[in-house]
Amino acid sequence: MNLNNRIKLSAMMFLEFFIWGAWFVTLGTFIGHNLSATGGQSAAVFSTQSWGAIIAPFIIGLIADRFFNAEKILGVLHLIGAVLMYLMYNAANIDVFYPYVLAYMILFMPTLALVNSVSFNQMKDPEKEFSTIRVFGTIGWIVAGLLISFIFHWDSPEGVSAGLLKNTFLMAGIASAVLGLFSFALPKTPPKVTAGEKVSISQILGLDALKLLKDKNFAIFFVSSILICIPLAFYYQNAHPFLTNVGLENPTGKMTIGQVSEVLFLLLLPVFFTKFGFKKTILVGMLAWGVRYALFAYGNANELSFMLIIGIALHGICYDFFFVSGQIYTNSAAGEQYKSAAQGLITLATYGVGMLIGFEVAGAITDAYKLADGSFDWKMVWIIPSGIAFVVFLLFALFFNDKKKVAVKP
Repeated sequence: MNLNNRIKLSAMMFLEFFIWGAWFVTLGTFIGHNLSATGGQSAAVFSTQSWGAIIAPFIIGLIADRFFNAEKILGVLHLIGAVLMYLMYNAANIDVFYPYVLAYMILFMPTLALVNSVSFNQMKDPEKEFSTIRVFGTIGWIVAGLLISFIFHWDSPEGVSAGLLKNTFLMAGIASAVLGLFSFALPKTPPKVTAGEKVSISQILGLDALKLLKDKNFAIFFVSSILICIPLAFYYQNAHPFLTNVGLENPTGKMTIGQVSEVLFLLLLPVFFTKFGFKKTILVGMLAWGVRYALFAYGNANELSFMLIIGIALHGICYDFFFVSGQIYTNSAAGEQYKSAAQGLITLATYGVGMLIGFEVAGAITDAYKLADGSFDWKMVWIIPSGIAFVVFLLFALFFNDKKKVAVKP
C-alpha cells in the first residue's frame, strides 16, 4: 500500500470513530438531562443501534456490494448523517429526537462495514496491514472523549446542567460532513458482485450458517454470545449517566481509558489465546463483565474512585477476550464454506438480537430502581447485570467442552 492511500485510510478510520465517540458515549446523560428521558425511552433510543445492525446487511448486501462504489456510498451516508446530527442537536424533546436517531443509526451502522471494505480493497496482506489502519479509529474515539472532557468541559456538572452536551451532536455533525466530502477522494472500491447476480436474504443475514448450531459447542457459544450482550447493553446505556451522577470528574475523558485498554489487550490476545486456549480466554472475558459491574456497584467518586477507574479499564478484557476471541472461534468453527455467513450471523445475534434484548432489560431495571427524588439506586442497577454475567460464565464453563485447537495469528 502506498503512503498516500495509507494516510487517506487512516484519516477515514479516525473520522469514522471520532464521529461515533463524539456523541454516543454521552448519549445516556444527554437524553436524561436535556430531554428528560425515562429508562424505557433511553432503551428505545439505544436500541436504534441494534436496529441499525439488523438493517445494515441489507444496505451492504443489496446496494453497496452490487451497484455503487463503497467509498461513494460512504460519502452519501455521512453527508445525510451530518444533516440528521444537526436535527438531533435542535430536537426539543425525546419524541422529536427519536426518529432522527433511528434514521441516523440505520445509515451509520453500514458505514462500519464500508470503511473496512475500502481498507481491505487496498491491502495485499490485510492480516498484517489492517490493524495499523484500524488503530486510528480507536484514537479518533479517544480524541473525541478528551475534547468533550478536557477542552470543552461539556460533561462537567456545570456543563451538564447548562445543557451543553447537545454540542456533541454539532461536533459529530461537522466531522460527519467532513468525512462525507473526504470519502469521494478515497481509493476507488467497486462493487463486489455484478448487479444481475442473485443474493438471497439468508446469505445477506448469514442464516446459511445456522447449520453450525447442530454442533453442541457452537450452539452453547452462540446462546452465550446473545446472553452476554445483556450486561454489555447496561454499559453503553448507563455507564456515562452513572459516572456523571456519582460525581466523577471528566467522565467522558476517563471513559477513554477503556479504549486504551482495548488496544493493549488486543495486542495481548494472541499470546493469551495461544497459551490458554479459546475456552479459558472467553471465560476470562465473561468474568471481567461480572467483576467490572461489581466494582461499579460498590465504588464511588471519592475514596473508592479507583474502583470505578478499574471497572472502566477492564473494558479491554471484557470486549477483546469475549468478542474478538469469539470472532476467531467462529472463523475456525465455520470452515471455508460458512466463514462469511457465520461472522454475519454472530454479528446479527450479538449487536442485533442480543443488544436489543439487553437495552430493553437495562431500561426496565433503571426505571425500577429510580428513586422518588429522581436519583437511582445504582448499586442494584449494576448488581443485576453483574449477576447475569456470572450466570453466563457458569453456564459456559459447565457446558462448553470443545477440545479442538483454535489457531490465532499474532
